[in-house]
Amino acid sequence: MSTVPRFFPVMLVVLFLSGCGKPQHDTLVLTGSSTVAPLISDLAADFEALNPGVRVDVQSGGSSRGLADVRQGTAALGMISRELRSEESGLQAHVIARDGISLLVHARNPVTELSDEQVRRLFRGEIANWQEVTDFDARVSIVHKGEGRATLDVFLAYFALHNRDVKADLIVGENQQGIRSVAGNPGAIGYVSIGSANYEIAQGVPVKGLAIAGVAPDATAIAQGDYPLSRNLNLVTQGELGGLAADFVAYARSPQAHERIQQHFFTPVVNP
Repeated sequence: MSTVPRFFPVMLVVLFLSGCGKPQHDTLVLTGSSTVAPLISDLAADFEALNPGVRVDVQSGGSSRGLADVRQGTAALGMISRELRSEESGLQAHVIARDGISLLVHARNPVTELSDEQVRRLFRGEIANWQEVTDFDARVSIVHKGEGRATLDVFLAYFALHNRDVKADLIVGENQQGIRSVAGNPGAIGYVSIGSANYEIAQGVPVKGLAIAGVAPDATAIAQGDYPLSRNLNLVTQGELGGLAADFVAYARSPQAHERIQQHFFTPVVNP
């Protein structure tokens, strides 16, 4: 007489089905710059399509977050929109594109360019109305970046401003927040990624970038090295690059990625 329990075949079926769930994926986590994240999200989708079984998780939060997560090992790659500092040892930056920072105003504002001193006075709260600068009667509203954002650091350094001296009406995080804030206030001025700004302008958002030192904020000026407030967009690793992270960085720096980079109004880096 058999001693096998009557429910044993059912147990086998349950065990078999439990092993037939969703297939396991290799996962790559990237965190950091809100400037870089939209581009990387698109590149990640392309990379996944070329590599079945791979999942790429992209999270923004600012360049500082990306650096911290890479150091802590919670992200394989950090997205940053500035150069590494001398004190950020043990990290390696891999350039994937070039961008710049654009001063941004509402499309109704007739101003086309500001001097460095005018920018400083505006952000220090020394100019209260646009009539002091151009033929436009509107109260100046300063849209400023929050701490931990590389765009903030690059902007302050270029215009020789101290963060404590900026009289902000609104503090924002991601570029899209800044763009929406300026689009909703004819008297507002802010600063964001050129790529992010020009992408939204192409979608009809009522904002415009201002020239710096007589140079318009566009990809051509960045590619030619003429735009003064330019920067590299980087993927950062801790230690040597290897494994899935190395494969993704190689893809992001390859000619295959150039069309995506240009779609985001950034400038591809040739032979990085």
